[in-house]
Amino acid sequence: MRRLRSKQEDDAKIDITPMLDVVFIMLIFFIVTATFIKESGAKVTKPDAENAVSHPKATVLLAIDDKNEIWLDRRVIDPRAIKANINRLRADNPDGEVIVQADIESNAETVLKVVDALKSAGIDVPTVATKSE
Repeated sequence: MRRLRSKQEDDAKIDITPMLDVVFIMLIFFIVTATFIKESGAKVTKPDAENAVSHPKATVLLAIDDKNEIWLDRRVIDPRAIKANINRLRADNPDGEVIVQADIESNAETVLKVVDALKSAGIDVPTVATKSE
């Protein structure tokens, strides 16, 4: 009689090891497949535009603030270093887009330097961010 009772108690336990395995595999899957956006690090007041288009695949944000400083990955970079930095970031995510966030008070000369550097990095038509309505 004792054997029967101890066997029933053993069968009553729930083994959660397979469930934990599935949860960890799902966690690893989501971490590996996640797309991370590279923030610029500068506060930018974007200009208005009549024909704004959404770009959901944006992964690299390059900002030009009101002092004409160029920001990438939360740090100020030199205009001559844009090509090398963009090539490095695009190697990590070749399908991602590069978006230029130019402040409304920034100079056109700085924006053109950034656009020229992006074109030399292989981005044919750089996208400039505007206010979203």
